[in-house]
Amino acid sequence: MKLMGIVNVTPDSFSDGGLFLDAEAAVEHGRELASEGADLLDVGGESTRPGAEAVSAQQELARVEPVVAALAGDQGPGVPVSIDTSKRAVAEAALDAGAELVNDVTALRADPELAGLCAERGCELVLMHMLGDPRTMQDDPCYDDVVDDVKAFLAERVEFATAEGVAEERIWVDPGIGFGKTVEHNLELIRRLGELRELGHPIVFGSSRKSFIGKLTGAPVDQRLGGTIASNVIACANGAAILRVHDVGPHREALTVAEAILSPSISWSSPRPA
Repeated sequence: MKLMGIVNVTPDSFSDGGLFLDAEAAVEHGRELASEGADLLDVGGESTRPGAEAVSAQQELARVEPVVAALAGDQGPGVPVSIDTSKRAVAEAALDAGAELVNDVTALRADPELAGLCAERGCELVLMHMLGDPRTMQDDPCYDDVVDDVKAFLAERVEFATAEGVAEERIWVDPGIGFGKTVEHNLELIRRLGELRELGHPIVFGSSRKSFIGKLTGAPVDQRLGGTIASNVIACANGAAILRVHDVGPHREALTVAEAILSPSISWSSPRPA
């Protein structure tokens, strides 16, 4: 199980907006996440929370390029860096700066030319499901069957990406928890996450601190770690391959225990108590 540590270089992300807007603070945060066990770092410069305002490619690039360059450079923490963007220009600069993966929440719909760039560079690509866009996605989201609809959407976007030259084995898929879904939609996707494995691509799962957890527990955004861990452990058991999280250390501990329980073949030993 891989952990993708979130590095938001934004003033308005729902959970940590403004905390790491300064490039040096963002780089230090990325280093901390890597030291806690992150397998890769996802750097983003545009908030995708419900109702978030769009930013220009120039503004997004000014935020993320120095952070990607520092984290992916020789003095970085030594883990792959992902760029969380839907813009070809931003992705291209980030890849030039050392990023190895493009995480597109629009699944190549916002900027279809991004597909050609990913094909040319041979990078990994995450395609995520979202109903509408961040400005409209929570306006009465409806599905015939949320799992079937998300699966069909992702299959179509994978087909588009491969038609543009992206290698099948470099594509990851993300059901987009919280992106145009009600609480029940999110819960159903987690329960039936294994059905997305039929697409034949690694599943990225991101529930970290999201509003459905707050609606279930009443916890404010900075107190949703317990609910986040619960949803992520179940997602792991149901087929997720990559968990996108804010809190890497506690998740690494939780997954170590969960995997020991769920995988009897893992041998475990500890010093005998005194």
